[in-house]
Amino acid sequence: MLNDKYTKWVACWGNATSITDRKEAVYAKDITLRYPIRMCFSGSKLRFRFSNLTGTEPVVLCKAFVAKVQDKYESLPITFSSSANVCIEPGKEVTSDEVSIDVLAGDTVNVSMYFADYTQMNSGTLITGPLSKAKYAYGDFAELRDFPIELSRNTNWFYFLNTIDVFTEEKNHALICYGDSITAQSWPDYLSIRAHREGFDNVSVIRRAVSGTRILRQYDCITYQAYGLKGETRFPIEMNVAGADGLIIQHGINDIIHPVGADVNPFRPWSDMPTCEDLIKGVEEIYLSHARTYNNIKVYSGTLLPIYGWRTYTKERDELRVKFNQWLRTSDKFDGCVDFDVAVRDSVRNESFADGFDSGDHLHPSEKAYEAMAACVPAELLK
Repeated sequence: MLNDKYTKWVACWGNATSITDRKEAVYAKDITLRYPIRMCFSGSKLRFRFSNLTGTEPVVLCKAFVAKVQDKYESLPITFSSSANVCIEPGKEVTSDEVSIDVLAGDTVNVSMYFADYTQMNSGTLITGPLSKAKYAYGDFAELRDFPIELSRNTNWFYFLNTIDVFTEEKNHALICYGDSITAQSWPDYLSIRAHREGFDNVSVIRRAVSGTRILRQYDCITYQAYGLKGETRFPIEMNVAGADGLIIQHGINDIIHPVGADVNPFRPWSDMPTCEDLIKGVEEIYLSHARTYNNIKVYSGTLLPIYGWRTYTKERDELRVKFNQWLRTSDKFDGCVDFDVAVRDSVRNESFADGFDSGDHLHPSEKAYEAMAACVPAELLK
């Protein structure tokens, strides 16, 4: 039989789950969420992890469906111990039953969720990129191919859906991209596109990224809660990726740029400013020590990008970034380095982005620069 070649579960899509940016709206009611996901592997079954990791109230997922986006649109129910609905307790994650569905690499599937009653929308993350599109609709349209245009809008907030696994071939594997807003934006999507274009058809790119996060600290106030959990809390949870054998860590710039002094901002005191030794110790004790508990996973460092012109830029902060980057490039604690900094910086003024590579805020890259970041990832991580 054709399906005899499928032997193991591998994550084919994933995001981090963090505290959403709760401004005026904290709850939703009678809402359908839909996430189109491109399949990077062929397989015979899917399973889905839903997360209420950062919620403070139970979330009742009334029903969920998966459907291939093709001429014949058939919504298959996603169940939980054979039940159509599930209550996800605060701080918990749930994994669905296996759904038998034949998918081919390149297929797009819609994952749709319906929430009938008031639902705390506190678990999710903001993700952008050419492969990261979503929408919601007011009402129950989870089984339908199309949402009513007058009741729906696009969004880049990914709520509750955390990981999708596919039962696939032994050769396939997952690469985890871990970081902050740089990684929450486009380069992982461009890396997936590059892998498909260059024939690396046995790798998935699993994004574990939350804007604003720091290695060493987190904010416990509503103003900055959406900046996410600190590395010590995030990392062990986000390493739960079936079939992963590679990891790129690009994290630490927020530790450097956030502190401004309590006289300017009571939540961002100068005592939060790390030394280079603090950052190194954090990476070694939080990330590397935990990653090495997984057999056969290769860990690559990712250098920090230029910050010249950013609103909290100082020469001292940049010197810290440069010193930390030097350790990331040369430390024998890693299996290699992905030198994102060199890929996007100006060849003469290294403290700045190259021409056309600055998004305009002098911290986040442009789309062109995100493509350059994806292009600089060593092919050995994709093979």
